[in-house]
Amino acid sequence: MKTYPNCKINLGLHVVGKRPDGYHNLETIFLPVTDLCDELEITEQNPPSGGAAHAPRMIQDGITLDNAPEDNLCMKAWRLLHEEFGIPAVHIRLKKGIPFGAGLGGGSSDAAFTLKMLNEMFSLHLNDTDLERRAAMLGADCAFFIQNRAAYATGIGDQLENIEIRNSKFEVKIEIPDGEHVSTKEAYGGLRRDLFGTPRPDLREAIRRPIEEWRNLIVNDFENSVFPAHPAIAALKDDFYRRGALYASMTGSGAAVFGIFAR
Repeated sequence: MKTYPNCKINLGLHVVGKRPDGYHNLETIFLPVTDLCDELEITEQNPPSGGAAHAPRMIQDGITLDNAPEDNLCMKAWRLLHEEFGIPAVHIRLKKGIPFGAGLGGGSSDAAFTLKMLNEMFSLHLNDTDLERRAAMLGADCAFFIQNRAAYATGIGDQLENIEIRNSKFEVKIEIPDGEHVSTKEAYGGLRRDLFGTPRPDLREAIRRPIEEWRNLIVNDFENSVFPAHPAIAALKDDFYRRGALYASMTGSGAAVFGIFAR
């Protein structure tokens, strides 16, 4: 079985406070972007004729990742279902097209698609709610990619409310400045704590406004902490506007920037 896990962008990202568990509560809108994706293929390994059962295998190609295959979220997704349902070993091949560490959710998408594929391959009969609960165990935004449709997200990004983007006639372009990488630790470390608890525009209301108005309504809090240290990312956002974008923003904690253009 082969699928194509897609990336996401954040339309606005408010960091509203730090939790007792060390994570942060967020408000954001996740929007799937299908033009940028990975290629994920999973096949069941033939059972051995005798002796010990096969171990799962994973091959990674495309964009080079900085983790070993056994540590990939796809493998963690398989282990999760293997421990619960005893599913057999599989061979996973992941060809990366989505840059990692860019705020695009590529790894989370891969994990969620793995869960969906294994659910279908082995007839586990898990519904979306079942899959979302297990996906959230793998990563904060993994659950979003189960239904893979526009959603208002709160909590750590795992509490989802499906929404409709009325302004649907647009094109999303995504770019990353050469050599730029922003660690999650760096992005959170530079946040303005005085913003925590500050009333913000309701993102669900803001996206109902014409896209041309989003520039003054929809913000990503991480831009305040990332742009001073990474002027090339800030410059890319400005460049999108010079090229005629109706709205532009960094996504997640960076380093990717997107522009929304009229079709």
